[in-house]
Amino acid sequence: MRINLDVLLILDALDKQGSFAAAAESLFKTPAALSYMIQKLESDLNIELLDRSGHRAKFTDTGQMMLEKGRLLLSAAKDLEKQAVQLSSGWEKELAIALDDSFPFASLLPIIDEFHALNKQTRLNFTHHTLAGSWEELTHNGADIILGAINEPPTSAAWSYKMLGTLDNVFVVAPEHPLAAAPDGLTNEQLCLHRAIVISDSARFCHPLQTNLMEEQAQIRVDDFHSKVMLLRAGLGCGFLPRHIANPWLATGELVEKTVISFRQKDVAYMAWRNNRDGLAQRWWRETLMASPDVTHLYINDPSTPRRKSPAASGYPRQARLCPPGAAIG
Repeated sequence: MRINLDVLLILDALDKQGSFAAAAESLFKTPAALSYMIQKLESDLNIELLDRSGHRAKFTDTGQMMLEKGRLLLSAAKDLEKQAVQLSSGWEKELAIALDDSFPFASLLPIIDEFHALNKQTRLNFTHHTLAGSWEELTHNGADIILGAINEPPTSAAWSYKMLGTLDNVFVVAPEHPLAAAPDGLTNEQLCLHRAIVISDSARFCHPLQTNLMEEQAQIRVDDFHSKVMLLRAGLGCGFLPRHIANPWLATGELVEKTVISFRQKDVAYMAWRNNRDGLAQRWWRETLMASPDVTHLYINDPSTPRRKSPAASGYPRQARLCPPGAAIG
């Protein structure tokens, strides 16, 4: 290859400085050295980069194209240098963060902005999952961090976790739904008469989680809370929602909260991470998420909820309880 970065730097400096003398000074070279390198490239490729017929050399069309494309290469080379230095210093090239669909992505926007301000070149990869699917991203698919995963975590020395709190779930219907006019304290017998809107489990290898379902109740299954809310607002069924998801629609009156007598198992939410990928980006995200009020206010810190220690925190290994194909979590 006859084009090198030094020539591209010279063309860039010549365009910015306007003369060989000024460009040479900015690059700490002599004007003669700059002129020689440009002429050599012109000779090697049999092209003309500069029109020297006037008082001051101007870029030809070929030279202008070389200047513009060359700047892209210079920018890529600078990024490559930066990434190489940062990777060797402990900053990961990519960080995979898996979110439970109950977790509001908007809460992460200030944190994402703060992270990008560090200019560490770590590429962020966010994915959304439901129920056991969030844990599966950690155990099977290589997520670095999972956030908002609910229910009992699988135990292994390969990862650690922290309980965020419990989701404040509320039972809601549309104002025109038959249950909206019923007295509070709905029974299972009443609920069974009406269609439930249910979130499907995105897990493929782990046994799917089922929460607050009655087998005899008619159901519509959807993949995310956005679809569930649309069906609930349309009066096509009833169901539970995390309060932070239901609140906007409760405030506008498009959904109505009802109390239910039947036992409602608490959804305990966790953040978990891989221990063998303790890079600086993962560490920064863990610490920032744990300290973020936008994250902590989503959950209820209930003293009655048992707090399990992760294997890493307990000081001794525990028997791994992973979820191979066909096995169950928890």
